[in-house]
Amino acid sequence: MPERDGYIAGVPCWIDTTQPDPDAAASFYTGLFGWEFENAMPAGEPAKYLVGRIRGGDVAAISSQWEGAPPEAVWNTYIWVDDADESATKAREAGGSTVGEPVDVAEAGRMAVLADPEGAVFSVWQAREHKGARVVNEHGALNFNILKTDDLELAKQFYGAVFGWTTLDLGSGQFWAMSAYGDYLEDRTPGTRAQAAEFGAPGFEDVVAAIAPLGGDAGASWNVTFGTEDADAMAAKAMELGGTVVVPPVDAPYSRFTVLRDPQGARFTASAFVPENKDVGRAA
Repeated sequence: MPERDGYIAGVPCWIDTTQPDPDAAASFYTGLFGWEFENAMPAGEPAKYLVGRIRGGDVAAISSQWEGAPPEAVWNTYIWVDDADESATKAREAGGSTVGEPVDVAEAGRMAVLADPEGAVFSVWQAREHKGARVVNEHGALNFNILKTDDLELAKQFYGAVFGWTTLDLGSGQFWAMSAYGDYLEDRTPGTRAQAAEFGAPGFEDVVAAIAPLGGDAGASWNVTFGTEDADAMAAKAMELGGTVVVPPVDAPYSRFTVLRDPQGARFTASAFVPENKDVGRAA
């Protein structure tokens, strides 16, 4: 899988997890995904920002808990923007709120932590030196970001106003989409649109994130999905390393996935691409 070198505005580009014990979390994710870590914080800083890598390419990070962060461990989604300050203003005007005001992160970029009207927290990232995840859509790397919402119409209004997202219904689920992203992917890899159509999912190349109902969750939230070669093996490995299986491996359209929780409580999904599951969950 070729490495990424940046994104376009409106596309999720990075993830990290805030953890009470970053080193313990690093041991878990090293065992689970094979990540190698480097602390990006300057020497002498008590806080840690451990960047996880595959083949030397940035995948995700594990962070000490920053002031004001929720006490439990959680995975965080970052969305690429051209101007973090402008995006924060748009979010407030659209009914959202600012959890963390726009701030420079050394030479890496500028970010703001925001919440949508239902309280789902996400960050916007105005890149400088740090161009987001360089390895994606493979085993142990970010595969999808998913918004869990109880009010889809409200979410459509908010994310449409802030990022220009529209929704795409593929019969088995709803997704956030931008035609500009499909154009971008087609330019990078000619034939992307034709391949999506061949798989029976025309328009999927425009998808930037997924949408799911809340179910039994406490509130609206952004969630992350990692690619895996084997969801069943991943669930077994997570338990061996001290994690918890929240949802046992189950078949879904084009995939087989499991929902896991790391030892400090951060929830995430591991999903294997299974082409023969194409019609799972579709109406007859």
